Formats: sequence, C-alpha cells, structure tokens
Amino acid sequence: MFQKVLDFFKTGPDRPPISDDPKIIAKIYERKRWSVFLSVTFGYAFFYVTRINLAVAKKPMIDEDIFNATEMGIIGSSMFIVYAFGKLFNGFLSDRANIRRFMSFALMGAALVNLALGFVEWFGVFAVLWGLNGWFLSIGSAPSVVCLSRWFSPKEMGTRYGIWSVSHSMGEGATFLITATLVSAIGWRWGFWGPGLLSAAAALILLKTLQDRPQTCGLPSVNEYKNDWPETPANTDTKGAARKVWQMQVEVLKNPAIWVLGLASANMYVARYGVNNWAMMYLQETKSYSMVEAGAMLGLYPVFALGGSLLSGIISDRFFNARRNVPALVLGLLQVGSLVALWVIPPGNKALDMAAISAFGLAMGALLVYLGGLMAVDLSPKRAAGAAMGVIGMFSYIGAAIQDTITGALLNRTAVVLENGQKLHDFDGAMIFWISCSGLSVLLTLTVWRAKPRL
Repeated sequence: MFQKVLDFFKTGPDRPPISDDPKIIAKIYERKRWSVFLSVTFGYAFFYVTRINLAVAKKPMIDEDIFNATEMGIIGSSMFIVYAFGKLFNGFLSDRANIRRFMSFALMGAALVNLALGFVEWFGVFAVLWGLNGWFLSIGSAPSVVCLSRWFSPKEMGTRYGIWSVSHSMGEGATFLITATLVSAIGWRWGFWGPGLLSAAAALILLKTLQDRPQTCGLPSVNEYKNDWPETPANTDTKGAARKVWQMQVEVLKNPAIWVLGLASANMYVARYGVNNWAMMYLQETKSYSMVEAGAMLGLYPVFALGGSLLSGIISDRFFNARRNVPALVLGLLQVGSLVALWVIPPGNKALDMAAISAFGLAMGALLVYLGGLMAVDLSPKRAAGAAMGVIGMFSYIGAAIQDTITGALLNRTAVVLENGQKLHDFDGAMIFWISCSGLSVLLTLTVWRAKPRL
C-alpha cells in the first residue's frame, strides 16, 4: 500500500523529445516555465494562510477560556515539531517527486484539516489535528524549490528564488488582514474555516497548473535549454555521468556548513514565529491596539518582507556575484535592531511602531531567502536541492517549536485576568528571548562566511 502511494507521487519517466525545432521547444518551454513559476509562488502563499491563522484566533480563544497561553504554546509546538521532521523527510522525497501531485495534494490535506479545526474545542484533539496540519504544510517549500531548480538554470536561480519567497509575505499578509477581519466580525472558528475553503480551491488550481520535470514533458533539461552549466561538479545535473540522487543527498548531510546554516536559521525562526504567532497579542495587550488595528499594523510586516524577499536574490546575484554573506549580515543586524526598537518604544507611538515592524519585515523577508534555504542550496548538488531544504527546514521549525513552548510558558506565568474577563500578559521575558536568538543567528552566519560548494 505504502509503495503504491510512493509510486503515485514519484516523478514520471522521461519522454521522447517533443520536437527538433528550437523555436517550438522554446515556445512550449517558456509557457510551462511561467506556469510553474506563478503556480509555486502563489500556491505556496496558501500554505501560510493555513499556518499563521492560529495566531489570529489565539487571543479570542484564550479570552473565551477555550485554551490558555501554555496550551496555545504546546499546540503551536505540536505543529512545528511535526513540521520540522516532515520538512526533512519530505525534502528528500521532493527530489524524486512529481511536484504537481505532491504539492497540490498536500495543500488539499491542510485545507481539510483546517475545516475540521473550526469545530474542535478539546485540547488533545486540537493539538493532534494542528500537528497533522503541520505534516501537510511541511511539503510546501521543498517541492517549490525543487520545481524551480528543475525549470530555471543556476544563473536564474537566485532571482527566481527571491521572487518566489514573496509567497511567504503574501500568505502572512492575507492572514493578518483578511483572517483578522473574519475573526473579529464572526468569531474564531472562521479563522480556520475561511483559510480552509480558500486553500481547497487553490489546491485544485495547482493540480492543473503545476508541472513535473521538463524531461517528463518531452523537453530537454533546463541546463541544456539555457546552455547554463554550473562551474562546479558539485552542482552537476545531467551533463556527463550523473551520480545517483541518494549519493548527492548524502553529500548534503556531510557538509558541516549546511548544519551551521540550519542552526542559524533555527534561531532566526525563533524571532520570526515569535512575531508571527504572538505579535497580535503583544500589540493588543502591551500597546492597546484593537484586533483590527493590530492586524492592520502587522499587515505592514509582510508587505516589507515581500520587498526584502524580492530584492534579496536580485541584489546578491547582481552586486555580490551570487554570494549571500554580506547582505545576510546587514539584514541580520537590522532584524535585531528592529526587535529591540519594537520592545522599547512606549505605547501610543504608532508611527514608530510602524517603522519598527516595517524594518523587521524587510530584514526577515531577505533572511528567509538567505538562511531559509538559498545559501544551503548554493552549497549543494542541484539534484539534492530538496535534501538541502529539508535539513534547513528541520532545524528552522525545531527552533519555531521551542519558541512557541517557551514563549507560551513565559506568558502564562505572568497572566492577569481583568474584571471584563480579558487576560493580560507581561511580554518582557519573551522579547528578551526573541532578541537573544536573533543575535545568535547573526553570529552563526558569520562562521560560514567563506563556505563554498564541496567538489
């Protein structure tokens, strides 16, 4: 049974060339490349719509005594732990997968789980379902990057990866704005039903618009099509005698620089999901914003993150010869400074809060490109891009899981119930935790400053 499932999702066989005419090949290739690129960019955004929605529903659920902050932290960690190991497992599978089937079925699974979550008020059941949601969501990023690496050449990859990374911000922006409006107007359950319905529709579209490898469509490999062969044997795809995928994946596991980048990303993700999962509460409780105001304020974060993601690959490709270390250092320091600013700015200074959140978004958008995968993919064989994303993803979401548990516990220790039934929490300990991990991420990134692909 399990083998039949694997066979269904594995990449198809190579087909005979569709044509000998270069013009016909180019016409078909470019149409499919645009279909793939737009599909993974917009499609991956919906993996965030069904992930960040808990952050929006969190305070109403706490105020209604459905769960407390500690339980919310455990629920969040349940998804991230499953997500972390799912990223590793599914990253390795992605190198062998039919991305059209793999990614679209995963998004449909997440949509169905979210629809079910809107009916659940029992802690154990909610935690299990949220963890299952994490498994489906863990399939999103590695197939996206594998798909890009199959359809775009090495010299195009940094720019395309950076543009694809705006999908994080699009999904987060939709959640903070649209889902917050839904929850504020008609209750926390629609924080799950709304994203579930939207993601189900998106999954059906992906099943039509995504593609498997070019060779399964009767097209040449992208390296042959663009005549863009990597300079280092470490990135050899089909030119010459290609090594087995598994051997190239083992090379990823043996590269210490990738493990260090994983630890740096884990600490960066502490700050990322500290803001994603708890900033709605922080702004409401510490700075007296309403839910809609907090959602609008946090809507700036993904807008600027989109800009950071969009520019990151282009800047590093064109101005730093595809090296990411200098911009990664600058943006890492900006992230630390913006968190400190958000913490120390007193209530009532909306313009300063907006500036801090915008700076954080700009830095985070770029760091998601560099530390969240691109630097590791640069150091890996082309056919093992999924494995590299899997290792980075595993570390990243272990960091996110640790963050949710620790943050929830820190906040629950300081919970105070007001006369109107609302709960307030002291965020100082959580802020110190997020800022410290953000600084550690910068230091770890510096240790791989001169890392290069292993031959």
